[in-house]
Amino acid sequence: MHATRKLWTWLAIICALSFAVLGWVGAEIYLTAPPIPKHITSVDGNELFGEGQVDRGQQAWLSAGGQQLGTVWGHGSYVAPDWSADWLHREALALRQIWAKRDFGASFDDLSKSNQAALNARLKEEMRRNSYDAATGTIVLSADRAAAVREVASHYTSLFGDDRALDHLREQYAMNANSLPDPDDLKALPAFVFWSAWAAATDRPGSVDLSYTSNWPHEPLIDNRPSAGAGIWSIASIILMIGAIAAMVMVHSAAKEEADPVPPKTDPLFNLKPTPSMLATKKYFFVVIGLILAQVGMGVITAHYAVEGHSFFGYPLAQILPFVVSRTIHTQFAVLWIATAWLATGLYIAPAISGHEPKFQKLGVNLLFYALLFIVVGSTAMGWLGSLQHKGNAFAFWLGNQGLEFTSMGRIWQILLFVGLLFWVTLLGRALWPALVRKSESRGLIVMVFLAALCIGGFYATSLTWGQHTHYSMIEYWRWWLVHLWVEGFFEVFATAVIALLFTRLGLIRASTANSAIVLETIVFLFGGILGTLHHLYFTGTPTFVIAIGAMFSALEVVPLSMIGVEAWRNYQRSKAAPWVSTYKWSILCFIAVGFWNTVGAGLLGFSINTPIALYYMQGLNMTAAHGHAALFGVYGMLGIGLLLFCLRGLCDRLAWSDALLKVMFWCLNLGLAMMVFISLVPAGIYQAWASVSTGMWFARSPEVIHSKLMETLVWMRVPGDVVFAIGTLFLALFAWRLLTARGNKARLAAVSADRA
Repeated sequence: MHATRKLWTWLAIICALSFAVLGWVGAEIYLTAPPIPKHITSVDGNELFGEGQVDRGQQAWLSAGGQQLGTVWGHGSYVAPDWSADWLHREALALRQIWAKRDFGASFDDLSKSNQAALNARLKEEMRRNSYDAATGTIVLSADRAAAVREVASHYTSLFGDDRALDHLREQYAMNANSLPDPDDLKALPAFVFWSAWAAATDRPGSVDLSYTSNWPHEPLIDNRPSAGAGIWSIASIILMIGAIAAMVMVHSAAKEEADPVPPKTDPLFNLKPTPSMLATKKYFFVVIGLILAQVGMGVITAHYAVEGHSFFGYPLAQILPFVVSRTIHTQFAVLWIATAWLATGLYIAPAISGHEPKFQKLGVNLLFYALLFIVVGSTAMGWLGSLQHKGNAFAFWLGNQGLEFTSMGRIWQILLFVGLLFWVTLLGRALWPALVRKSESRGLIVMVFLAALCIGGFYATSLTWGQHTHYSMIEYWRWWLVHLWVEGFFEVFATAVIALLFTRLGLIRASTANSAIVLETIVFLFGGILGTLHHLYFTGTPTFVIAIGAMFSALEVVPLSMIGVEAWRNYQRSKAAPWVSTYKWSILCFIAVGFWNTVGAGLLGFSINTPIALYYMQGLNMTAAHGHAALFGVYGMLGIGLLLFCLRGLCDRLAWSDALLKVMFWCLNLGLAMMVFISLVPAGIYQAWASVSTGMWFARSPEVIHSKLMETLVWMRVPGDVVFAIGTLFLALFAWRLLTARGNKARLAAVSADRA
């Protein structure tokens, strides 16, 4: 007990210090972010972009799809270009061509090597010079560069407008014509994209050859290459990771672990009678399965748009379901169904643990269900409507699609969801209260479950921290507070504590051992996980020390994953501890699959792109998608399905339970995911990484690569894995249908028997 109390103290200290550092980093980002100019002019006094246009251009881009339509500074989707890299390359080519024709009377490609070298040196000097005047808030460009900017701006207004000459390019980008019908938005968009490219190329004040984005993206034309810090801290992080893993293995080997207890002869939960509120959670789980089917369907459509930008096997689907909508639903539903499964699990187990059914608990569970359903349907419908009918910037921010990956729903829906999550924490807390105040061996686990739930509800407030006019660097800072800490942090703590609690209730692990183990696991995970958030922010206009902190602590995130295999093997042994445990076989196997995908998806694939030097070349490429699919579904998705099956076991007719259907579901989901990741996404990511290293980020994201024969072949090679995966989801749906219709079948059989009598 004393040792556990010390662990709780260390957990509190680590969380307090980590969040203090993370807050300090946020303040520094705010103070040193790339300045947003009031005016962008040429030396002759002609204004290219006026006051407020960079801000309005940012809003316009987000309302047109934002991170669902290409990326800025590497964050977003992968079919359209990274607009900052695209603009930077186009502007550099245009400026060089202007000089070549004026000074030498020929195209740059036709010049001698010496003349080309002279222009390249001049280009680097021109593009890297910081001409921002803080006193007037003005960026002043040379007349030649201003001409190049106007040329690229014309391309962007044509692309986001309805110029028929760019129809083929829009199809390659999977974007519809007239994405910005408002003339003022269309005029402002180039200002934002220019600013993002300017920040990526221009030297920071007081620095040489170091841009505001730490030289991201890779662009050899202006010597945008990895900084020395990116290489040094990458090496240091790998050394730290290897040393920390060795230390953890040594500590684990030296520790004397208690053996698991002798399991009960019968299932301790067999005679558990669900309370009214527990029964009310059943509908949550069936909605979860419906959301899975919708998410997978949208994923198939979204992946296909990488080949046919406007069509689905010849049908012009983009007219009613454009890429930005299908991808928004695909990413948003992934978070929503996983979250719903876990929220419902909490509501289900709380009365079972405490033995207490609070007054009006069932009413609260039902109200929360319909509120969540309203939020899901409303946010999806409004996002689709706003994107399809171009409702404008204010509509997109407040009701429609904010254009931010994983946090796309409008602000009104975010507020409602935040209120809903606080209501969920309240329902969970009032049901758990007797167990929280009662001294017991499991009390520490119960406290951890509640604290994790409190953090899940409370930290969603970070989605409310940015506004329509917030600096893009700060939007990314707060967005990753939500995505990384909420989804990859407190969800994992909550789920791990719930699984440990379930195993103790089944008598498969000792409560005393689990109490200290879960606190220790949380310490190890959050020690790297909280400040590991910064690995998403290396190149988003942040100070250079973000690379150092993010590299070292994100390396520590991998350390606990080194022991996942041991835990998975222990869980497999527990699944065979007694004959009755086989009734929970597929839930436990889902938990074991979580261990596998934690090692492969979060560990292997995650760390392959997390070091600064790797992410410099691979940010925004398909290696990120490979990591995302393997980690999000493989870890959190399989965890959600495992919890779903555990709860449905106690809520549904056991005679309707079909292990045969679950067997097909389990293996198809895991094999299909593995095929999708390793046959298609990883090879595509490696090919793009080669293009990024050898030529530049603009090239890796260009139609020449994205729509090359090899890349399109790799997209088609997703089909076998997608089909196998889809079969798994259909068997899960068939399993759910069998449970849903079991009561009706029994009623019909009873009626037939009565008639015959």
